[in-house]
Amino acid sequence: MTSISYVQQQRITRLCVRCGLLLMQYGAESAVVVDLSKRLGFALGMSSVECSLNFNAITLTTICNERCITTTRDTINQSINVNLLVQIQQIVNKTEAARGKGSLVDLTTLAFDKLDKTVYPTWLVSIFVGASCAAFAYLNGGSWSITAVTFIAGMVAMFTRIYLAKHHFNPFITVIVTAFIASLIGATTYYFDIGNNADIAVASSVLLLVPSFPLINSFSDILKGYVNIGIGRAVFTYMLTLSACVGIVMALVLLRIQHWGF
Repeated sequence: MTSISYVQQQRITRLCVRCGLLLMQYGAESAVVVDLSKRLGFALGMSSVECSLNFNAITLTTICNERCITTTRDTINQSINVNLLVQIQQIVNKTEAARGKGSLVDLTTLAFDKLDKTVYPTWLVSIFVGASCAAFAYLNGGSWSITAVTFIAGMVAMFTRIYLAKHHFNPFITVIVTAFIASLIGATTYYFDIGNNADIAVASSVLLLVPSFPLINSFSDILKGYVNIGIGRAVFTYMLTLSACVGIVMALVLLRIQHWGF
């Protein structure tokens, strides 16, 4: 094995923790985070890579020539981006395929610097989310007027959620405000007696707030042995659900709707 200097090992350690950090931030499950971080370290010449995850931090250790370097990074929750996760996996695969090249660390660093983090425009995402909420309302027996109100409510709510997230509002406050706006618009079907079933509009308008992806990740983490982070993600998911309920109740109380539900 080629001798690796302390400075080189530092760079490799930073690359490995950067890999794991990006995976955590953009929605990867814990097993994938640990696996790809370790594979990247081995491909870059490390003898051993150890990775420990918490809900809001990652700790990574690389060992080479009986020399140990440990680093810890805080994580910041970002929106789920599967395209970015696939790009990182491709970088790790290419690094493994090119193992042994002298400039491999530089090439891998350049690949991470060139990650494509672009997302769809806010207006386009809002339209399609509104359309999905409207489709759910229609499939549940809502009339065309109910479907139209649901489309507007879902679209405006998604636009609000993205706007608040971009301005770094607390995620629970973001969900409360989003649920309030969606329910407020959807509940106008009660207030103005629109359509055949106002309950469908209110229920479908907040469909975008269902935290399905984080909930699946939390169960997957627990089943695969990452109990601590799995429980943390589960609690975070339940708090998001509670926040959505608070926003819905606030809207119904404001409009003085005394009873709601199927």
